[in-house]
Amino acid sequence: MESRLGRAADFCVLLAFFVFVAGWGGLVFVVSGQVVRGWAVSIVLLAVSLVLVIIRAAKRRRSGPGTTKQGRSGLGTWALRLMVLVAGAGGLLGALGDLGFDATYQVLEPQGPGGCRAAVRETSFLMSGGGEVFAVSAVGIGWRMSDWTADDGYRPIAAGSYTLQWRSDSGILVIGGSATDPVWPAIHEVSCQLR
Repeated sequence: MESRLGRAADFCVLLAFFVFVAGWGGLVFVVSGQVVRGWAVSIVLLAVSLVLVIIRAAKRRRSGPGTTKQGRSGLGTWALRLMVLVAGAGGLLGALGDLGFDATYQVLEPQGPGGCRAAVRETSFLMSGGGEVFAVSAVGIGWRMSDWTADDGYRPIAAGSYTLQWRSDSGILVIGGSATDPVWPAIHEVSCQLR
C-alpha cells in the first residue's frame, strides 16, 4: 500500500510538471467549453501529491519502528524535488500573472471544421491590454497561434468587437478596435492543422 501511495504521489508530481511545461509552452486545455488554467491544475496536483506523502508517512509511523524505508536513488529524489520546485514556482507565477493582469479566457463561437475552436486570453494592466489566440482541437488541446496588443486596457473580445469566420481548413479572427483604442494586429489565423 505504501509503495502504491508513493508511486501515486510521484505520478502527481510528474503530471504537475508536465502541465506546467505545457502551459508555459503555449498549450491550453479546454474541458466542456471552458479553458482550464494550467497553473491551477499544476497546484492541485502538487497538493494531492503532498496529501499522499502525508498519508504514507502516517502509515509508516503506525507500522512501527521495525519497518524499512523503501527509498529511491539520490538522483531520483533530487529530480522529483526539482520538479516540485519548478512546477510549484511556475504555478504560483502563472497564478500571479493571471490574477495580476486580470486575465480572462473565452472559447469563441462558432465552432470550425472538424471540431476546431478558437480560444482567447485577454489581459489588461494599467494603460495597456493584450490577448492571445489559441487554436483548440476537437480533443480539447490547444496551442498559441498569435497575440495582440490593445491601448488603454481595452478588451475587444469581452466587448464583443470581433468576428470569427471559418473556411474549409482554418478560420480568421478579426478583432476590432476604435480610433481611441486601437488593436494591433487585428487579423489572426486559427488553424488546428499541424504544419
